[in-house]
Amino acid sequence: MGDGPKDPHLRKAVETAAKQGKVISAVCHGPAGLVSAELDGKPFVRGKKVTSFSNSEEESVGKEAVVPFLLEDKLLELGAKYEKGKDWSPFVVQDGKLVTGQNPQSSAPLAEKVVSTLEES
Repeated sequence: MGDGPKDPHLRKAVETAAKQGKVISAVCHGPAGLVSAELDGKPFVRGKKVTSFSNSEEESVGKEAVVPFLLEDKLLELGAKYEKGKDWSPFVVQDGKLVTGQNPQSSAPLAEKVVSTLEES
């Protein structure tokens, strides 16, 4: 959450992968690494269905004042179509080759979705 959004190497990696049509995935706070990426001069996540650690989950662990921003809010601000499931339950969203998971409980189903997406490619 602190370094990923500002890391120029991560930004370039996401932008390059997106331009090459590769699978991009992130879980929990990982989608923070997507917020600085752009595609055709617009936020990479704009108009895409995504999920991440939700505001309510952040608040339930008392970290909303510690993180640099609430990830759910940031994704919405960038024009993403944010979706969320029940707090602390597995929830995965796919939009083309972008696969995101809401929380740590989403790791296994996210990995399964990534594998099936790679198999379809």
